[in-house]
Amino acid sequence: MHKILVIEDDPTLNNNIKEALTEDQMVVSTSYDGLIAEKMLKKERWDCIILDINLPYKNGYELCKEFRLHNSHTPVLMLTAFDQIEDKVQGYQCGADDFLTKPFYMKELLLRIHSLLKRRNMEARADEADATLVAGDIVIHLVNKKITRGGIEIPLTPREFQILYRLIRAKGELVLKKDLIREIWGTSVDTNTNTIEVYINFLRKKVDKPFDKDSIKTKIGFGYYFEES
Repeated sequence: MHKILVIEDDPTLNNNIKEALTEDQMVVSTSYDGLIAEKMLKKERWDCIILDINLPYKNGYELCKEFRLHNSHTPVLMLTAFDQIEDKVQGYQCGADDFLTKPFYMKELLLRIHSLLKRRNMEARADEADATLVAGDIVIHLVNKKITRGGIEIPLTPREFQILYRLIRAKGELVLKKDLIREIWGTSVDTNTNTIEVYINFLRKKVDKPFDKDSIKTKIGFGYYFEES
């Protein structure tokens, strides 16, 4: 059974989420403020984190950013009251894997959680099958999710890692935007092409720009491909 941590300060919503996940055969723990949640994140291991942005004492952005310092693989689904691209960009930069805007249907929440869990399980199996992936001066260490370029480690969020891995695994062939969305987020998740563009921009700033490279290419209107130097 999957172990889920729900961090939401609204008692009614917190309880509704817990009931829905429990009925779906998941083990659920809850927290209502940022400080208690911080201790729970450090103390135990979780399969997925549901994290509200607006929390007392310590907000979701801070919690997610600190959590990613010692855990790069556990999926984090952020809850927000505003459907603003700025909120999502900040959340993705802190290491969130997905967003859900309030109010939402519990069925959609469950679909997104299952998608994140499925993706994580597939990554774990891939880790066991192949230890590293090399493209030019980039080395992807699949077991510990580490990326290096020219021997220098590049810190990436889990979603950035997934996208870069998918592009490099294509070995120079074009990866369509719709395929990236389906493979990274799953068919049940309503993710638009703007989200992909935001992540590609993040990757270029981390993987290409500091090394004076232009590896991540765009074919306008279609998708992206990785070109070895």
